Order: sequence, then C-alpha cells, then structure tokens
Amino acid sequence: MTSSPEVLTFGRLGVDLYPLQSGVGLDRAETFGKFLGGSAANVAVAAARHGRRTGLVSRVGDDPFGRYLLAELDRLGVDPSAVGTDPGLKTPITFCEIFPPDDFPLYFYREPKAPDLNVGPEDLPIASIEGAGVFWVTVTGLSAEPSRAAHAEALRVRGRRRHTVLDLDYRPMFWSSPAEATAQVATALDHVTIAVGNREECEVAVGETEPERAADALLERGVELAIVKQGPRGVLAKTRDERVEVPPHPVDVVNGLGAGDAFGGALCHGLLSGWGLERILRFANVAGAIVAGRLECSTAMPTSAEVEQLLTGTTGKVA
Repeated sequence: MTSSPEVLTFGRLGVDLYPLQSGVGLDRAETFGKFLGGSAANVAVAAARHGRRTGLVSRVGDDPFGRYLLAELDRLGVDPSAVGTDPGLKTPITFCEIFPPDDFPLYFYREPKAPDLNVGPEDLPIASIEGAGVFWVTVTGLSAEPSRAAHAEALRVRGRRRHTVLDLDYRPMFWSSPAEATAQVATALDHVTIAVGNREECEVAVGETEPERAADALLERGVELAIVKQGPRGVLAKTRDERVEVPPHPVDVVNGLGAGDAFGGALCHGLLSGWGLERILRFANVAGAIVAGRLECSTAMPTSAEVEQLLTGTTGKVA
C-alpha cells in the first residue's frame, strides 16, 4: 500500500452465492447471485461507502473467482494491494439459504484451506497496520496457521494503538473446539482496544452471555470499549465511565447475514469522525438494519446519506 488507509481490515474474503428465491432450500433454488463476501472484506466495503479510505489484508486463489474478487474490491472502493494470490488454494465460496426473518444457514466451501488463512507474517503491510486510523481483525483469522502467527505479529506491531478492533466473529465450523477459540481470543484481547460481538460470541470470548457481565468482562481484559449486540434488544456499549444502550431499528428482514458487517463499517466511520458513543451506535444500528432489508451483503452497504435519512425518529437510551 502506498499510504496508510483510514480503515484497514484483515481476514476473510470469498465469493457469496445467494439464491434469488427466498424461502427455499439450496436443493430447490434455481438461480443465484454472485457477490463479494467475507466479514473482513464486507466491513472494509461498508466503511468505504461512508467515504473512508479503506484497505484489506487477505488472499484469494489463482482462479476466476479470485480475479473477480480483486476487481470487485477495487470497484467498491477498497484497496486490494495487500490481497495476495495463492498459487495452490482455491478461492472459497459460501452459499446461504434464506428463510426470513431469522434463519439463514451458511455453507462454507473452504477446503482443504481458505487462502485468507494462508496469509503469513511476511505478507503484512506493516506501515499500513501501524498507521491506519482503525485496524480491524476477526477471530476467524486466529483459527489456523500461518494466519494465527500473522495476526499475532500484526497486533504486536500495532502496539494497542487506539481503535484496534477485534470482531469476535466466532464460527464453530472453523475451530476444533470452543475451548481452542477461547484460548486464542484471550491472547488477542490483550492487544486490542475495542471488542465487538453478540452474546454467543461473548460466551466463547469471556464466558458470559448476559450483556452487562459480558461487557464488564471485556473491559476487565483491558479494552477501552466493549460492544455487545443483543439481537431484538438492540446493542449495548460500555467504557469505564459510560454506558449506552440503543434499541434496534425496525426493518422487514430479507437477509440478516450482512447486518453485522454494515454495523462494523459504520462503527469505524463513527470512531474516525469523533462522534459520541450514542450517536455512533444509533448510526451503526441503522446501517445494519438497512442491509438486513436487502438480499446481498457487500453491494448492499448503505451510504452515510441513506443512514441519516432513516435516523430521524430513532432514539438512544443513555445511563
């Protein structure tokens, strides 16, 4: 990378193939849409939609899907220069089934290994990691070597600078056991300033599902900001001297899979804008709701103007 991005994410990248028919299983689906996917990539795209200069650290296969992803990152405003091409692994594909409002099974095709887990310490854009306004990593990247070592090195050189974010993003199919994930998350938490996850992910990270206790446990690990997504109860965020809880924004759900990544990109934008915590959460909540009301993930990410239009009438609860 020729200059440090405002937002740099590190992690999963692949192709999403989503059925264009809702309410049917993959065995009955007849047509599919092809989209850029992967949580780290989606967060970068979401931040770019808010006008942020973004980049991604990842890998693709040396195949047509890999070439598609590199071109799509560039088209969507994400610098792909730190996305390598792996000569021996295929670009991963993810299928989903769409059963609104709350059932969206995922089927990951990442065998024998996804290229994004083959990023090693030698592949890291060190200056960009040090200089990014927000550096965003995910728990999935800790699930295998050499990606695990690369994440450790990235967090070491980052030096727990402000806005170093760990997306708890726990996917059980990528781990041999929850205990292995807990051990790796425990190490990573010592190097980040912000942790974001839902109740189930918090249980893996710190052994707590109750939002207040989960947030407090994350703060005890040294993060400056703990964000716990509560589903239909909205989102809770805590620092050492502030607590903010924001209700969800109502939406007719089409596909809930990209909402968390839209939340993440909006969170990055709010942090870099220097907003107060309540405004950040309200903005990010609405961004997530917009994407939940659309089929795709990456290309569904809203602009700031779209979010602001829907913010009218939403309120937060500050205690």
